[in-house]
Amino acid sequence: MRYYCVFTLLFVVVSMAQAQDKELEDFFRRSLSGERRSELSEGKIRIGNIARERAAVWTAWKRANAAFREEKLMETGDLSPERSGEWSIPDSLEPAARMSYYWGTKGEKPSGGFPVFLYLHGSGPREHEWAAGISLCRAFDDAPSLYFVPRIPNEGAYYRWWQKGKQYVWEKWLRQVLLRDDVDVDRLYVFGISEGGYGSQRLASFYADYWAAAGPMAGGEPLKNAPADNLRNMVFCLRTGAEDSGFYRNTLTRYVKEELDSLSEAHPHEFIHRVELIPGRGHAIDYKPTTVWLKTFRRDMLSKHITWEDFEMDGLHRRGFHNLVIHERPCDSLRTRYDMTVEGNLIRLQVDDVHYSTVQKDSVWGIEMKFRKTYTPSRHASFTLYLDERLVDLKKEVTLVVNGRKVYQGRPQCSRRNMARSLSVFYDPRRIYPAAIEVKL
Repeated sequence: MRYYCVFTLLFVVVSMAQAQDKELEDFFRRSLSGERRSELSEGKIRIGNIARERAAVWTAWKRANAAFREEKLMETGDLSPERSGEWSIPDSLEPAARMSYYWGTKGEKPSGGFPVFLYLHGSGPREHEWAAGISLCRAFDDAPSLYFVPRIPNEGAYYRWWQKGKQYVWEKWLRQVLLRDDVDVDRLYVFGISEGGYGSQRLASFYADYWAAAGPMAGGEPLKNAPADNLRNMVFCLRTGAEDSGFYRNTLTRYVKEELDSLSEAHPHEFIHRVELIPGRGHAIDYKPTTVWLKTFRRDMLSKHITWEDFEMDGLHRRGFHNLVIHERPCDSLRTRYDMTVEGNLIRLQVDDVHYSTVQKDSVWGIEMKFRKTYTPSRHASFTLYLDERLVDLKKEVTLVVNGRKVYQGRPQCSRRNMARSLSVFYDPRRIYPAAIEVKL
């Protein structure tokens, strides 16, 4: 009788675990299909079980992605112009757009997984630029490494790496790359040359919570297009010829350097950067040093100071950043800056509307080159702040102060639902958060 009872209990426990795993996979499948607020039971968990539950959630996520019908990354082999793949972009984002790409390795896989480079080519004829790109990427002395080298889908008005059709690809690419067992998820890098320099500078700021480092070359974006505040805790390298005056690239590169130098002086070790104007060089510079320097850095997911200027790129916003997921933005016509500091179990979050005024505009192209920013506290916002054992001690009370007002004090409940929801937004094995605080200003 005793053995029968033990067997029955074991059967019930196993059945419950299987039901929970199936519910997770169903939730993830709906999420991948675009149902962002699909239901999931809470599934409370004990702090001592976080690691085990996190592994179970990650396994369910991988299974759901494997079953999801979509174009997958091609199998890896040696990085070569003889091997290429192709992804389609929805017509609603960019008509008749297919992104061809090279995807391959250099050297033997390290024990911790490959560092991964995303390279963006310049704005000449796309076949020529793509061919030049694969040649350069194969020659860079950064092995072992794994490379994604795309070809711009369309030329003309669609020749921008930051447009919404390309954002669709980057987010899909990030999701699929982060699923891989042969990748070091804390060593993702983005870089590019000329138009690819502009694109990689924008992507560096927009997706800053994914990159270990970024390295645009022969570019120089106005800082409004790629806010420097977002580069806190990641490494940034920008190299431009000192004589490269086309579209004011040298001037705008100098403005980026001045801004990052100022931020670094005010916040030591939080804005590591290398911004150089190469003496005597125009639009063509030596491209070899960038990736060698970038790959020495890893993504910092342990920082207790996070800053995010939530800006739109081609009309689209990120759903969240680092450990914040936004449900309602304070003001559609303005940008928002979130600045979070963690001291022990005290979290201070300043949420501000960002006001830009242009202080320098060129008279030829109408390029807005330099800006002044002011901030006012946001009066309306709705977001979720996710937490884990790296940010706070989950065994103790957490206090959250937003814009100087205490909005929460208590022990946040840990649950599978929090883990699943955060993973479904960020796709990131480093961001499977067990605890969450809902905030509405």
